[in-house]
Amino acid sequence: MLVHSRKGKWAAWALFLVLFLPLFALPLLVIVTASFSTHWSGAFPSGPTAEHYSAAVRGESLQALTTSLITAVSASLLALTVGSWAALAAAGLEKRGRRMLDALFMLPVAVPSVVVGLAILVAFSKPPMLLNGTRWIVILAHTVLVTAFAHQSVAAAIIRLDPMYEQAAASLGARPSYVLFRVKLPLLLPSLNAAAGLCFALSMGELSATMMLYPPDWMPLPVLIFTATDRGSLFTGSALAVVLMGTTLLVLLALSRIRTRASYR
Repeated sequence: MLVHSRKGKWAAWALFLVLFLPLFALPLLVIVTASFSTHWSGAFPSGPTAEHYSAAVRGESLQALTTSLITAVSASLLALTVGSWAALAAAGLEKRGRRMLDALFMLPVAVPSVVVGLAILVAFSKPPMLLNGTRWIVILAHTVLVTAFAHQSVAAAIIRLDPMYEQAAASLGARPSYVLFRVKLPLLLPSLNAAAGLCFALSMGELSATMMLYPPDWMPLPVLIFTATDRGSLFTGSALAVVLMGTTLLVLLALSRIRTRASYR
């Protein structure tokens, strides 16, 4: 912390708790509590039960969770591939070229995601690229929305990368492909892992564009949560939200362990 006095540190921690608890921790705690409840009693849910979770991990809910995982993993891999390739290619461009490429990748983030969903729906609803009504249009939309974050993460890591390693490998006669795959990419592995985790988390929670694009047989979990709460099934929706949150956190924890090991290589 930038506060050096004891009183200042206590004041900073008190301010953090005052802001963190009501804005971040309390809403999540209410969702978790509601997932184990049957009705509201005053301002809080009550009536402890675990029946909502039995429905949240089977049937349509399990299929929706599987759909979200497949979509998020596919979109993350595609976004990481495209974003990393663009960041590596942009490293050899002039400053103006890098700015133009950054602006191109940041454009889907600068507009509401529902606009991106509408643009993809219009663009891919007629031949020769007819994707409307298939799972691929959902994966494509998620890829477009998260690629900017992969590109920015990798581009920032490339700027911090010491060129001495590449120069040393090249001076020893290493081919450019060897330098890329055996020198540069291993050094970028922690950043690539972090970018993959960010893309995965964003894709798992994407709703706005997905609502416009998903076919009946490819419904991600956030859409199911929305439809459940829209029908008034608040406690079932809360259980689904906890399952979504827990699954995302487990994947992110696994990726963080990989990133920690990669940072010590």
